[in-house]
This record gives sequence, C-alpha cells and structure tokens, in this order.
Amino acid sequence: MARQTKRRRPLKIRSGDQVTIIAGKDRGKNGRVLRVDPAGERVYVEGLNIIKRATRPSQAAGSVTAAQLGGIIEKEGPIHVSNVMLLDPKGAPTRVGIVRTDGRRHRVAKTSGTEID
Repeated sequence: MARQTKRRRPLKIRSGDQVTIIAGKDRGKNGRVLRVDPAGERVYVEGLNIIKRATRPSQAAGSVTAAQLGGIIEKEGPIHVSNVMLLDPKGAPTRVGIVRTDGRRHRVAKTSGTEID
C-alpha cells in the first residue's frame, strides 16, 4: 500500500518578517523571523521560544566559539506557523492574503489592505 503524503502549501510568512506570538509560553511577544522551515511548517523567531542545550567541549583548532567551549547553550526553538501572526506595517496583527497583479503574487494585510512586500 502506498503512503499518502500531505500536500503542503507555501507559507505566507517569510524570514525577516515581524510577527507576534498568539499561542504558547511567549504569547503576546513580538519578534523578527530568523528562518523558516516550510517542510515542518515551523518558524524561528529572534529571542523567543528559547531552548537550552548542554553541549560537550570540542577539540577544534582555530578561534574559540561557544560550541567549542561547551556548557549550556541557549538558542531559538521552532514555533508552528499557526501560532504566529504577521504584523502589518502599522504594527497590528493581521492575516495575510495573496493578490495577483500582472502575473506576480503580492502579500496583502487583511486588516488594512496594505501591501506587505
């Protein structure tokens, strides 16, 4: 029997966007999207959903980095895309719509109708 794979839509949130968290431990906080994982439908937001990982010191030649020293390292964890909302240019949370003009897709804020990019 063949496995069915879930058809994924392109995400409406891109890296560099300003978003607000609408669910979870960081609800109500704002931040900038660092990177997007479309396959997992996750986003990484600067300074939010901080996770801690204990790492061993590594023996690497060259400059000294945090990974080479070891210890507890803090970094941003993934947040599901359904738990973030894009902030429109006026600073209000909004849903995102797609408008096609002369063959190009443009993202538009649903609340104000302003073009995002």
